[in-house]
Amino acid sequence: MSQLFDDLDDFGSFDDAISGDVRDPYTELARLRREEPVQRLETSGALPHEESLPMFIVYRHEEIQQMLRDNETFSSASVIAAFGPVLGERVMLGMDEPVHGRLRALVQKAFTQKALARWEDELVGRVANNLIDKFAANGKADLVKEFTFDYPSQIIARLLGLPEQDYPQFQRWSISLLSWLMNPERGLAASAALCEYFAPILDARRAEPEDDLISALAAAEIDGAKLTDEEIYSFLRLLLPAGVETTYRSLGSLLFALLSNPAQLEAIKADRSLLPQAIEEAVRWESPLLTITRVATRDTELGGVQIPAGATVMPMLGAANRQEDRYDDPNTFDIFRQPKANLGWGHGVHVCLGMHLARLEMRTAVNLLLDRLPNLRLDPDADDPHIRGQVFRSPTSLPVLFDSTRSR
Repeated sequence: MSQLFDDLDDFGSFDDAISGDVRDPYTELARLRREEPVQRLETSGALPHEESLPMFIVYRHEEIQQMLRDNETFSSASVIAAFGPVLGERVMLGMDEPVHGRLRALVQKAFTQKALARWEDELVGRVANNLIDKFAANGKADLVKEFTFDYPSQIIARLLGLPEQDYPQFQRWSISLLSWLMNPERGLAASAALCEYFAPILDARRAEPEDDLISALAAAEIDGAKLTDEEIYSFLRLLLPAGVETTYRSLGSLLFALLSNPAQLEAIKADRSLLPQAIEEAVRWESPLLTITRVATRDTELGGVQIPAGATVMPMLGAANRQEDRYDDPNTFDIFRQPKANLGWGHGVHVCLGMHLARLEMRTAVNLLLDRLPNLRLDPDADDPHIRGQVFRSPTSLPVLFDSTRSR
């Protein structure tokens, strides 16, 4: 196996480059949402004399929901333009209907709540317990470095049926794919290495299927035709950033929110049935990704603003999720607020495919951390843990104390 990425860079450097140490993007987002719900930005053309198209940022829930529902006018093809070289030209995130719908319907079977229920104890719970085992006796931990960062990538690796000894390498590739925008050479090398790695596994699963996601993809058919190798590779490469990145961030923000609000943490300890609403509230309060990208396929209009064909349109999910006329006291994390759908999972045909898995992972993680780490609390002497970023959002550390325990 390729050893290109044994020098696992501190993931924080990715955040520094892409997102910066921005603690509060929301004050400015709220001002823009009030003053210019659909903002037009002039851009300069790449070449002299080239006519440049303006770019648009959409801040309000109503217009964002409208554009994400209208996937014919607002295409996802920009994802392929940005990430095609590393994720593949057949990546589902960048497909439009009807091709997207057909491919998604196949893969979706593996991600239904019913299909995932059987993984809860034997897979998700086992990964969580194994990680907690490593620090439960210490009385303290950094939950980002020692838990949330490894947790979703190990679950995805197990869902795919990969050998356990390959997990660290698999995670390095995930990070390398994500660093594509800053380090194209590293991203492309990881993409190629992943194909090389998956090829013999895919051949083996076609010959002798097992009870894993690669076998399910190998057997799947659209209109009587099986998926090509490239379609399968594209989906597997997408699973890394999509399945690892957002869950790691969402879980970190949920834990930070609960540990920073002892009364709400105590309420969940006493009544675990509150966890699902706490998860939705965390995704609303701190979406792991503040914005996504679409391209207008034709001249259109949004919120009274004219948008020309070919223009980039970016819905600012993080602004919509803190909209004052939609959520009371929107900047406060409150697990008891009146439930109302948020855009943190996306919306429309591209709504997060793995949201049931992400919810299961978050629920299982919080339950086991509370069960196994008595008196779990933020370390009062730690160096200022906080959530940051203006594209991706998550805490970079979660230093905690607890009563050490050896039992499971």
